[in-house]
Amino acid sequence: MDTALVEIESPPLVRVGETCERIVRFTREDIATFARVTGDTNPLHYDVQAAQRARHGEIIASGQQTTAMMIGLAASHFSRSDDGQERELLCLNFNFSFKAPVFAEQDLVLHWHVASVEWNATLGGWLFHVDGRAMVRHAHPCVIGRGTLLVKTSQD
Repeated sequence: MDTALVEIESPPLVRVGETCERIVRFTREDIATFARVTGDTNPLHYDVQAAQRARHGEIIASGQQTTAMMIGLAASHFSRSDDGQERELLCLNFNFSFKAPVFAEQDLVLHWHVASVEWNATLGGWLFHVDGRAMVRHAHPCVIGRGTLLVKTSQD
């Protein structure tokens, strides 16, 4: 029997409409540390006086800090095995757009929604697309994103 056919007949490991969400909060120290560790020397991430003189008037998180948390949420959620199904996950592509600054000490809601799922025989797994956002509660999104991921059953 063709093993690819067997995998296609099994239910998808991810479903259209599936969501995941996490709330994060960056302190000024978190923002400064992340900027330093990643080599981002933009003073808007650590210098209060420079940030106050700038457009937003306050320390802001780097875009890569917020998007790293968003990608981490997607990777953690879609590689989970809490339903007894061991998974292998690869994040293939993410694109982000920055709509508003992320300030320290705000609750930021990270959210992903599965938009489409299809079997990919060449890759041997389920290829799926997610739409996401990071937003301050009850406000407009600060970051929006789209991603393409691949998930398949783990082989022992």
